[in-house]
Amino acid sequence: MLTPQIKETIVQMHQKEIGIREIARLLKISRNSVRNALRNKTAQKNKESRHEEHLDLVRQLTLECRGNLVRVQERLQGEHQIDIPYTSLTWLARRHEIKEPKKKRSGRYELGPGEEMQHDTTPYVLQLGDKRVKVQCAGLTLAYSRKIYIQFYPRFTRFEARVFLAQAFMYMQGVCPRCIIDNTSVIVGLGTGPDAIMAPEMEAFGRLYGVHFVAHRINDANRKARIERPFDYVQKNFLSGRTFNGWHDLNAQAVAWCDDVANAKVKREMGMAPQQAYIMEKPYLTMLPLHIPEVYHLDCRVVDSEGYIHLDTNRYSVPEKLVGQKVEVYKFWDKVQVVAGHQVVAQHERMLESRQARITNPDHHPPLIRNKTGPCREEVLLKGKNQLLDDYIAELKKRSRGRAVMPLRKLLGLKQTYPETSFYKALEKALHYKMFDLNRLEAIILNFASRDFFDL
Repeated sequence: MLTPQIKETIVQMHQKEIGIREIARLLKISRNSVRNALRNKTAQKNKESRHEEHLDLVRQLTLECRGNLVRVQERLQGEHQIDIPYTSLTWLARRHEIKEPKKKRSGRYELGPGEEMQHDTTPYVLQLGDKRVKVQCAGLTLAYSRKIYIQFYPRFTRFEARVFLAQAFMYMQGVCPRCIIDNTSVIVGLGTGPDAIMAPEMEAFGRLYGVHFVAHRINDANRKARIERPFDYVQKNFLSGRTFNGWHDLNAQAVAWCDDVANAKVKREMGMAPQQAYIMEKPYLTMLPLHIPEVYHLDCRVVDSEGYIHLDTNRYSVPEKLVGQKVEVYKFWDKVQVVAGHQVVAQHERMLESRQARITNPDHHPPLIRNKTGPCREEVLLKGKNQLLDDYIAELKKRSRGRAVMPLRKLLGLKQTYPETSFYKALEKALHYKMFDLNRLEAIILNFASRDFFDL
């Protein structure tokens, strides 16, 4: 097979009007090889498709058909009566970069110590306990030393973003003034790329630490490649062959993996482990503030009729005296606080593993069933004043449910309403004939009272 150098030599000798026989003799190759080299060179120069006159139409239809060249061929035949073979159509698309632009050479960013951090998230599906769940993995890396920190969350909102970044800054024991992020609406409030405006709460969070968030340009994910690349390592190393009992166990193992594996492994590009490079970078990091407030999310809730407030599909108990009232709910990463009247009235551990759960503090909800031991108030007021009344109460309780609160309450009302003489006469008659219907007892009392007070 002729090398490109020999082919170029053949062309140059032929241009100097040296014959094919002489070229073959000097280069010690066959005359057919010389002829083929000259023929291929001429064909390559004159290579042009006879369908290039329709190039503008093909480009327009490719854009309308979203790059589907089969549909482009069908529309050319059906609408414009132009028959272009499919292989010729694909050749045109490749040569003139109609369908896909040619890949450009990529560069690299040279970042000094303490100059930049990079943050990103990615979803995974893993086995958590006995369930298979979709999780969001958040990562932060120092661009110079490549030291990384990862955590997992059931979802990733601005609350989880602030929780994660606060933990990551503590893990790094310092921050860089610039943090590169993607164009997700979790941190970005408006716009895209370097012109993006961050959400007010994220901007305030960054001011606390002296961090400015910067979004990379659209379709320029390589700008944060130093956090993008480790996610593949997380998938193939950390999540392989490990089991997790819950969210706390998952995140605890993630921190241990960062310490023992990811940050301890020597990077071929740097010639050292990230932990060693971090020692050189740490003096350049911005120190953390002296006081770091705990990250929380504030919500307002109305206590339902059962004495609970609803938060993230779960229900947390509050004192029953607050039923129907509006309270403030402070959601922390690991706890939930309920505030009413500027006082903390309830605090619970936040449920992460469960949904539709009910968390109850026994002190908040006394039993709804009354204590049935001992006599009721009505019995205390009636007994001990007359033996006849005591005997009637004993028989009445035998024929009633529980402590006979309602019958005794009505009996007390009869005693307090009608004359005492008529009441005891009727009671004696009712006890003699075993009548314990209080409506009939009242009729007997009225009968005796009419005899004593009215001349009928």
